[in-house]
Parts: sequence; C-alpha cells; structure tokens
Amino acid sequence: MIKKFLLAASIGAMALTATACNTVRGAAADVDSVADEVDEAI
Repeated sequence: MIKKFLLAASIGAMALTATACNTVRGAAADVDSVADEVDEAI
C-alpha cells in the first residue's frame, strides 16, 4: 500500500516537474535555483 502511494506521488511529482520546465535551459535554471536555496539554508 505504501509502495503504491509513493509510486503515485513520484509519478505526480515528475509530471509536474516536466510541465514546469518546458526546455532544457528551464530545467537547468530550476536546478540552479534549488542549489542556491540549499546553499543559503546551510
């Protein structure tokens, strides 16, 4: 039951991520902004 929930959540997250960044450049910008936020948090 938990595995199915985690799988569904993962697929949903990937789908949202794929629609959020339409280009490779957009994906790189997303990864860069996450890295910046992690650096600021540390």
